[in-house]
Amino acid sequence: MAEFSELKLLSQIHSPADLRSLQPAQLEQVCSELRQYIIDVLAETPGHFGSSLGTVELTVALHYVLNTPDDKIVWDVGHQAYGHKILTGRREAFKTLRKLNGISGFPNPEESEYDAFIAGHASNAISAALGMAIASNLLNENRKIVAVIGDGSMTGGLAYEGLNNASSDPNNLLIILNDNNMAIDRPVGGMSQYLVNITTSQTYNTIRYLLYNLLRKVKLIHEHEKGRIIRFNNSLKALLTKQHNVFEGLNIRYFGPVDGHDVNGLVRILNDIKAMKGPKLLHIITKKGKGFEPAEKNAIVWHAPGKFNKETGERIIVRSKDEPQLYQDVFGHTLVELAHRDKRIVGITPAMPTGCSMIFLMKEMPERCFDVGIAEGHAVTFSAGLSKQGMLPFCNIYSSFMQRAYDNIIHDAALQNLDMTLCLDRAGLVGEDGCTHHGAFDLAYLRCIPNLTIASPLNEIELRNLMFTSSRPGNGVFIIRYPKGKGELKDWERPFELLPPGKGQKQKDGKDVAVLSIGPIGNIALEAIRKAQADGVDAAFYNLIYLKPLDEELLHEAGKNYRRIITVENGTIQGGLGSAVIEFMSQHGYPASIQRIGIPDRFIAHGTIPELYKICGMDAESIAKVITGKQ
Repeated sequence: MAEFSELKLLSQIHSPADLRSLQPAQLEQVCSELRQYIIDVLAETPGHFGSSLGTVELTVALHYVLNTPDDKIVWDVGHQAYGHKILTGRREAFKTLRKLNGISGFPNPEESEYDAFIAGHASNAISAALGMAIASNLLNENRKIVAVIGDGSMTGGLAYEGLNNASSDPNNLLIILNDNNMAIDRPVGGMSQYLVNITTSQTYNTIRYLLYNLLRKVKLIHEHEKGRIIRFNNSLKALLTKQHNVFEGLNIRYFGPVDGHDVNGLVRILNDIKAMKGPKLLHIITKKGKGFEPAEKNAIVWHAPGKFNKETGERIIVRSKDEPQLYQDVFGHTLVELAHRDKRIVGITPAMPTGCSMIFLMKEMPERCFDVGIAEGHAVTFSAGLSKQGMLPFCNIYSSFMQRAYDNIIHDAALQNLDMTLCLDRAGLVGEDGCTHHGAFDLAYLRCIPNLTIASPLNEIELRNLMFTSSRPGNGVFIIRYPKGKGELKDWERPFELLPPGKGQKQKDGKDVAVLSIGPIGNIALEAIRKAQADGVDAAFYNLIYLKPLDEELLHEAGKNYRRIITVENGTIQGGLGSAVIEFMSQHGYPASIQRIGIPDRFIAHGTIPELYKICGMDAESIAKVITGKQ
């Protein structure tokens, strides 16, 4: 690893208690060293970069003012919390970030008592922290609870459900809105612009305190009348600033916006408001990528840039142009091609146009591409509305994020049998992002829903053809899942062909055992079959393509001709392809012994995809041992 910068103060901080022993005048140096340490480590150990650089001062201020871990910080969008990890006893372990058996890229209570709540997905911090704050009150604990939300999370509906609840139930929750005008891509929608426009007034603060004290003296306001005090504050602010913001409308006391990179200013404000009764919101303004000029200039690229030269800012691209395309890029380019062929095709994404490569359509046909913010449920229902009026939506959502739109799929799409395509990017094991991001469950949780077609391509050509097939009228809700990373082929741009729903392919005959697979992991199964062949076991290979409807003709053939059947899938074995095959064989009385290979019934930690495949028995060598019976 490259040489690290000198850490005169940070090297002495092994817990927040050490930080709190410092003088306020030393905090700026702590911030400088913390920011540089994050840069040093991430230059060599890739992770989420810009978000944590933007929260350095806030992180230091929170741990300086609060008595953590007794007081709780609930992070929303956990990739803001690298500084938090470093200050809470994990400075050296930070060098193992996102590596197998190393620390997670997100807060995880199993990793540290300072990680108050799991934080892989966005918009949950207010709800979780509110529950913790009310529990603290019920248990008569003198505990401060803080929710840090930002990085685009205020576009998610769950955040507003939490705000609404916080305004109605007694609590002392402090919400910190980290407003960096960013998510991963630029935030969208009215709320984003609204946050930019909120202002505060020094005149207002001066007059408010004078008038408040006057009204207390004449006994028109009493200290115990919290709701009345908040309404008074909000009404006065609206009068003087000619504004009324949504937080004050919910009777949540609002402070800000303030400079989120002034650590001593944040310390003063947090000390002033931490003991105030009732729900409060502190609005801070930060810059994503703060302190590293390339990241400040291009926050989208530097959200998770991979390895880079910390001196020059040059990203170290390890992928060659001669390698196969990423599956997401095949999707993006194919969507543009299909959109040129059919004017009814539109694209929808919840805040991930770059991540899912819908940015290609957004650049070429911006009027036909919609980034709806971190709002997966809305993305599905919005797509359903588009379909209802004659459009052909392609809605692309990461598999693990689609979990949050389950009811929308059932109630708003499947129930009406609407023509629309849901593309599940990052399906299966995703690697270093770990258990919160693995797309393990989609095959299982979708298979039980009527009116769905569920498919997964073996390679890029099949991905293109599945997208083409799904765009034909009358297919209903058509789901296509594919993994993170590069594909298999370089020459994938071929003429479109229909892949009829419910029709798979027998790609290799064999006399000893049948291997049934769905999706790109079939390529690993084929490699395992070749290994088993060299060991004297002849296996047939069936690429089913569709989980729903299943190719019953192929399954009958396998059931009649093989005593041993092995299923391989990049998804949980509970309820997925293997379960479907067992159900079919049992229903039709076939006596075959069926062995399932897939993600086991537990949450899988982080590591590289090959490492995780081996742990789960999904690598070629492990599958070959199952085929030969030597496992």
